[in-house]
Amino acid sequence: MRIFFSAGEPSGDQHAARLISHLQRLSPSVQVEGFGGPAMRQAGCRLFHELTKLAVMGFLRVLPLVRQFYGLVSEAERHFDESPPDAVVLVDFPGFNWWIARAAKKRGIPVYYYLPPQLWAWAPWRIRKVRRWVDHVLCALPFEYDWYKSRGAACSWVGHPFFDQVRERALDVEILGQLNSGAGPLVALLPGSRGHEIEKNWPVMMEVVRRLAVRFPQTRWAVGCYRDDQRLRCQKLQATSGLDLPLNYFTGAASEVIESADCCLMVSGSISLELLARRKPGIVLYRVPQIGRFFARFLMLCRWISLPNLMANREVMPEFVSSGDPEPDIVKIVERLGLWLGDRAALRQVQADMGALADRTAAAGASEAAARFLVERLAGTTELKRAA
Repeated sequence: MRIFFSAGEPSGDQHAARLISHLQRLSPSVQVEGFGGPAMRQAGCRLFHELTKLAVMGFLRVLPLVRQFYGLVSEAERHFDESPPDAVVLVDFPGFNWWIARAAKKRGIPVYYYLPPQLWAWAPWRIRKVRRWVDHVLCALPFEYDWYKSRGAACSWVGHPFFDQVRERALDVEILGQLNSGAGPLVALLPGSRGHEIEKNWPVMMEVVRRLAVRFPQTRWAVGCYRDDQRLRCQKLQATSGLDLPLNYFTGAASEVIESADCCLMVSGSISLELLARRKPGIVLYRVPQIGRFFARFLMLCRWISLPNLMANREVMPEFVSSGDPEPDIVKIVERLGLWLGDRAALRQVQADMGALADRTAAAGASEAAARFLVERLAGTTELKRAA
């Protein structure tokens, strides 16, 4: 059995690597190849190209890379012609992966979409592409499964692998000790995983800290950065601003920061699922280009709404999609976060809300469930091919 994977985001690389590991346990002879990242390579995938190096967001950022993306699609087409795999598994990254799906389907190769694009949020009309080019969708979220199924797509709900990650990750005891050594409440600051997110959002987050630090001097503020370059950029922006803030920076310890926090202020993203898994209330911020408040509110209702709110079908995480002058949103964030810091009963209530939602939706086991589905489905397919 040979499976071609295509994952373009760093998070997709991690999720694909976990799926590959479970596939190998269930079917030791499986061969895995394709486009992805370092985690997939470490899991045993034969990488033709490190696609995660091209991970970008936004139309203008994609334009300079169009030639490279086109070349990779051509490379995949040649590979499918010369050595067709038994299946193609796509992981998120829809702008590129639609082309891989189309190339595979034209050659009669079955296509499975693991962690499908969030069409329900921003492009429902693209369900036609799913029905045309994808044989089966492996959904991460219950409402996502309902959405795809109601629109005629073959699909199954396997759960979200992020919850597997949270359950299995061993937390650093020493860092936890540092974070839990103070007396006051701890707020986690999560400025995002991309450089442009930090540039847009971190100055707003710092201003929120400045105002609340005056009102709540006992509060501790921990910044969870993924990499050293991100931490250095945050520190440089702080130095440039001239703000003397009570911030403690941590690199590669976002999970420890979240686990130790009483509540969080975060840039919108999949990290909201870790807050859910760890039962931590949070406030979501995302700065968008200066395109007007109307369009920003439209984005809030569509693409940028947080997953825990969608899963709960109500607001459990206050959201602020901000454009132009950030002052109105700063005032609202300070008010909401200040309520949590000043009223322990209010904080306990939002913590209980997150815990109840986690009990209903944050079950682990997605990677194994997806692997079992693929092995069972492809075992029959490969037997038919051999017989033919």
